[in-house]
Amino acid sequence: MKDRFGRPVKSIRVSVTERCNLKCFYCHREGEWHIHRNEMTPEEIRKILEIARSFDIRKVKFTGGEPLIRDDIVHIISLASPLMDKDISLTTNGTLLPKYAQDLKDAGLRRVNISLDTLDPEKYRRITGKNTLREAIDGVFTARNAGLYPLKLNMVLLKGINENEIEEMIKFSADTEAILQIIELEAPREKENTGFFKKYHVNPKFIEDHLEGIAKEVVYNELHRRKRFIFNFHGKRTEVEVVRPMHNTEFCMYCTRIRLTSDGKLKPCLLRNDNLVDILTPLRNGAGDEKLKELFIEAIMRREPYWK
Repeated sequence: MKDRFGRPVKSIRVSVTERCNLKCFYCHREGEWHIHRNEMTPEEIRKILEIARSFDIRKVKFTGGEPLIRDDIVHIISLASPLMDKDISLTTNGTLLPKYAQDLKDAGLRRVNISLDTLDPEKYRRITGKNTLREAIDGVFTARNAGLYPLKLNMVLLKGINENEIEEMIKFSADTEAILQIIELEAPREKENTGFFKKYHVNPKFIEDHLEGIAKEVVYNELHRRKRFIFNFHGKRTEVEVVRPMHNTEFCMYCTRIRLTSDGKLKPCLLRNDNLVDILTPLRNGAGDEKLKELFIEAIMRREPYWK
């Protein structure tokens, strides 16, 4: 199904909780700024994914918060797996992966994105508020050994903290056979001029330009038309994606994703909270499939590029 701008909706990003065991100071909370504990049950998530599947949405990414905080996350993956047969993935900070990686793989999870902004213990503590870098790194190796592939490492670029670690992060990703995603810090328009954003924001265009000059091959991610640079680094095949969401019309025009908040609201855009569609309340009140499909269509029709 396509939105009013001709963009097909091919995937759904599902937040299963806003709880987290870390306190990353830049976290955008998947665009959920209100505090709640109204989490969807595994069966409710399955039902909403069933409705999504009726629109030929067959890819899902589970997020949080930290999705592995939920002790039923393996069950959630097992329920989603038959429906989302093109791709089922999960974003995590990695600290709990040593406990869950193999069970998640067995339940049908295909791949993971692990948030890892630095390899420096003090910087990691500064960013996350916790001294769990060792656990996060162990999670990277556990995920790789469990066959959760392709493995991606998410590095949010932060001025004054980690912009001098790019080469080290590329080396680590090459050593672990992971794809490094260098991600621009993002914020809605009304927060762009805040002291926080100005203090930490770095435009990664210079990295993209440099990588383009040394890459043996450049391929494009279908979602957001992000560039992936493939090259040799210290004799090893290396892949790096640069994610530039700010003031990027191409990024928005190639967005093929809709979101579902942890309290059951369809969210057309990460950076907006004024166009959500509540699907969980009608579901809990006994709404049938046709009504739930109408709500899904409404949410898709509310999608529009944030940057035009």
